[in-house]
Amino acid sequence: MNRKIQAGFTLVELIVVIVILGILAAVALPRFMGLEREARVAAVKSMGGTLLSAAQMAHGVCMAQNCASPSTIVMDGVSVGFVNQYPNAASIAALVQSTEGFTVAGAKFTKAGATTTSCYVTYNPATVAGGVITPPTLSYQAGVMNSANEAAINTALRTQC
Repeated sequence: MNRKIQAGFTLVELIVVIVILGILAAVALPRFMGLEREARVAAVKSMGGTLLSAAQMAHGVCMAQNCASPSTIVMDGVSVGFVNQYPNAASIAALVQSTEGFTVAGAKFTKAGATTTSCYVTYNPATVAGGVITPPTLSYQAGVMNSANEAAINTALRTQC
């Protein structure tokens, strides 16, 4: 009785596995390449949300202390300048807990590792017109964020980040 013991994989089996892995890599790689760009876009938009949230929280402190415009309030040991009862452009970075992954220049937060320097968000301080205070806004490379141009800003971020 001859028993044949198989000691390994045949050449055909190895080639089939390599071909299957090559096909999977060709299909999956482009999808994963786009995720890095989407992650940068999400980080920039998240930083924008963080800036507005920090501004609103500081505005609450300012209102509670009945601050004038302009004024300075010490928050957690940091002097924060206020204009129109919201943080000014020079102080907003001090209110953000972490700017990791961003280069900060005043009120402009540029995403590190982006394909261009146009991958950023800028905090625009509150304004007043006719005695009415307009809360702070965010600017991106394609303009000020609002419902009318949100799609254009998202498209621009995808090409710039």
